[in-house]
Amino acid sequence: MATTSQPLRGKTTCKKIFWAVFPHACFIVSLVIYAFLGALMFSHIESTRKVIVSEEYRTFLQNLTQLAGNLSDNVTENEEVYKKDIPELFNRADPVWFINPEERWNFFGSLFFCCTVFTTVGYGNTYPVTRIGKYLCMLYALFGIPLMFLVLTDMGDILATVLSKCYNKFRELQSKILASKLFSGSACSKRNELKSRAQSKIVINEPLTIMELLRSQTGMKRGPVKYRNVELFEMLIARENENTQPVRNKSMERWSSCPELAREKTVSKVIENFDKIGKEVEKLDVPIVLMVLVIFLYISCAAGALPRWEKNMDFQEAFYFCFITLTTIGFGDTKLEHPKFFLFFSLYIIIGMEIVFIAFKLGQNRLIVLYKKVISFCAEKNVPSKKIYPK
Repeated sequence: MATTSQPLRGKTTCKKIFWAVFPHACFIVSLVIYAFLGALMFSHIESTRKVIVSEEYRTFLQNLTQLAGNLSDNVTENEEVYKKDIPELFNRADPVWFINPEERWNFFGSLFFCCTVFTTVGYGNTYPVTRIGKYLCMLYALFGIPLMFLVLTDMGDILATVLSKCYNKFRELQSKILASKLFSGSACSKRNELKSRAQSKIVINEPLTIMELLRSQTGMKRGPVKYRNVELFEMLIARENENTQPVRNKSMERWSSCPELAREKTVSKVIENFDKIGKEVEKLDVPIVLMVLVIFLYISCAAGALPRWEKNMDFQEAFYFCFITLTTIGFGDTKLEHPKFFLFFSLYIIIGMEIVFIAFKLGQNRLIVLYKKVISFCAEKNVPSKKIYPK
C-alpha cells in the first residue's frame, strides 16, 4: 500500500504544481507568441516596401551639395555654416531617407519594434512608414498593451509576495535580535517573572480536563450543578471525538466515486488563481525607501553591464537609458547600436517594469493616504463647533 501511495502522491503534487504555474506561464507564453507574430508581420510589410526617391529628398541633396561647395579653406569662415546652415538642413530631413528597409526591418529589428510598442516605451527611432503598417501598428498596440499590463500585474504579484515575505522575515529577525538583547540584559528576577508568565499562559491555553471543569463549578448549588456537569461531560466527549477522528480526504473520496467532481475542483482552483491577479500588489506594504533602493540597485546592475556591448555609453548614460526604458518614457535620445543584444535583455526589462510598477503603486497608495489626511484635517477645521448655551 505504501509503495502504491507514494507514486500517487507524487502525481498529485506534480498536478498541483502544474495547475499553480499554469496561469503565469499562460500569460508569458501568450506575450512571447504575440511578439513573434508581430515581428513576422511587420518584417514582411515594412522590409518589402519600395524605396521611392521623393522630390524633397532631391532638394535636400541639392542644398547639401551647395553648402559643401560654398565651404572655403578658412576654418573660421565656415563656422556659421557648421553651426547654423547644416543643422537647420538636417532638422528638416526625414530620417526615413537614410534607412535601408531590409536592414532595419529584419526579424530582430521588427521584434525590437514590437517590444517597444506593447511596453509603451516607443523610442521613436523605428516606426512604420507604409499606410498598412501604421494601421496594423494601431491594431497591434490595441491588443498588445493590455496583454503586457496583464503580464506585469501577474508577475508583480509574485514579486510582491517575495518582497513582503523577505521584509517580514527581516522584521522578525530584527525583533528576535532586539528581544535577545533585552532578555540577556535583564535581571534574574525578570527572567523568573517571564518564565512564570509563560508557564501560566501555557496552563491557560491547555485544554481543561473533565475533573478540572467539574471542580470549577463548586460555587453553584448541587442540584443544577449535576445537570450542568452532565452537559459539560457530553460536550467534552463530543469535542474529543471530533479531534481524534481522522480527517477525511474529500477530494480522494470524490475522485474515487466520481472523477468529474475532482476535475471541476481543479478547474475552479485555476479560475480562482485567475481571479486573484493583482491582489498581492494591493496588499503589499513595505517602505517606499526600500523600493527606491531596489530600483537603484536593479538599474545599476544593468548600467554596469550595458556599456560592454554598447560602446557609445558610459555608466551614467546607461543608467539614464535604463531608467527611461523601465519607466516607459522612451525619449529616443539615446540610441542603441546593437538592438539584437538588447532583445536578450527583454527579461530584464519586463522584471524591471514590474518593480517600477510596484513602486508606483506604493507611491500611489501613500499619496491617497496623504490626501485623505489633508482632506479630513481641512474638513474638521471647516466644520463649525456646536455652541452650548447655559440653561
